[in-house]
Amino acid sequence: MKLLQPLLLIVPLTGALRLDRRGKVVYDGYKIFRVAPGIDAAAFESHLESLEAIDLTHNHGHIEEEHFDIAVPPENLPAFEALNFTSEVLSEDLGADIALEGELAEYPERELSASALPSLSWFNAYHAYADHLTFLRDIQSSFASNSELITAGKSFEGRDIQGIHLWGSGGKDSKPAIVWHGNVHAREWISSKTVEYLTYQLVANYNNDTTVKGFLDSYDFYILPIVNPDGFLYTQTSNRLWRKNRQTRSGTSAVGTDINRNWPYKWDGQGSSTSPGYRGVAAGDTPENTGIRTLGDQLADKNGIKLYVDWHSYGQYILTPYGYSCSAVAANQAKQDSLAKSLATAIAKPYGTRFTAGPTCATLYATAGGSNDYVTDINNAEYGWAIELRDTGRNGFTLPADQILPTGIEIWEGIKYLLANF
Repeated sequence: MKLLQPLLLIVPLTGALRLDRRGKVVYDGYKIFRVAPGIDAAAFESHLESLEAIDLTHNHGHIEEEHFDIAVPPENLPAFEALNFTSEVLSEDLGADIALEGELAEYPERELSASALPSLSWFNAYHAYADHLTFLRDIQSSFASNSELITAGKSFEGRDIQGIHLWGSGGKDSKPAIVWHGNVHAREWISSKTVEYLTYQLVANYNNDTTVKGFLDSYDFYILPIVNPDGFLYTQTSNRLWRKNRQTRSGTSAVGTDINRNWPYKWDGQGSSTSPGYRGVAAGDTPENTGIRTLGDQLADKNGIKLYVDWHSYGQYILTPYGYSCSAVAANQAKQDSLAKSLATAIAKPYGTRFTAGPTCATLYATAGGSNDYVTDINNAEYGWAIELRDTGRNGFTLPADQILPTGIEIWEGIKYLLANF
């Protein structure tokens, strides 16, 4: 999701944040508001720094009314309320919402057989970063003849960006690629869990569902659940709402660059910040972007990319090209938008969850240096999308653990439709 204007970028790192005894940021008492400033958006933004508010998202009003979701610390609630902007309360206590996610659970035991799938209870809770790597190893060993573990470079702090490659009866590297990755934004925990659920369903059903077998026999799947491992680990140890990577740069005390504003295509246009902590000093200068971009470039040169999905939260959007421009259209734009809307219909079947589909800029906001524009125009992917998962703001980035499985179920329903109807 998008940050607010550059004036707010430093606020979440200031001394206003409170720490517990372990040095972890505490959000108790922070209240989340959705603010609809109307024609006074610029005036509203001018107050944000003094409020020490934490930005969550800014919908620019292309479809819905323009609004900001912000978290205001308890000591500044009177000052916010005195501004008298139209707003609604999304959460009375952000700290309580984080607590509702539950403690990080232990890795669930599985059957002793090396071919056994990981336990489905993996999707009942959130887990430590190291456990996500164990999950990948376990699911690969359960599908050993048709899979391999892969890496897509290293993070700034030196961690491998790990993933899994799945294939069907044609053998590895024989079909067009489908690429999924999650947690490019560290705080969006539901994205990696959902990518892992899709992986689980492909593996679990290959030998007993002819439709799923057809998917794997038709495409090579390259799946990277957590492409920002440093940032993700930081959300678990230090600051639950951290977004970027953990890259440091000479000449500034600011930490972190947004990997998804760092792609070397339309990098310096509308929808990016000149702050080096936001889009980077130069296009493609984060190691994480270099890793996942190199993988995509290689796949494009090999058998081509059929579908690329960059999984995010929150908002419930299916976003097609383009982000850098609200007027640019892809060669197959009508087909993409039609398929995205049908995907939204399929997702709604299990629980009635409603997704909005359309081009990124025209539907939500401008994004320069974004993944789906790069893979569309540079990698010539047939479909280059970003999908924003549950919810629409009540829980936002801190989606309770009891929504992990329902999110996976509804997205799998949609993905089955999508893969059968390209």
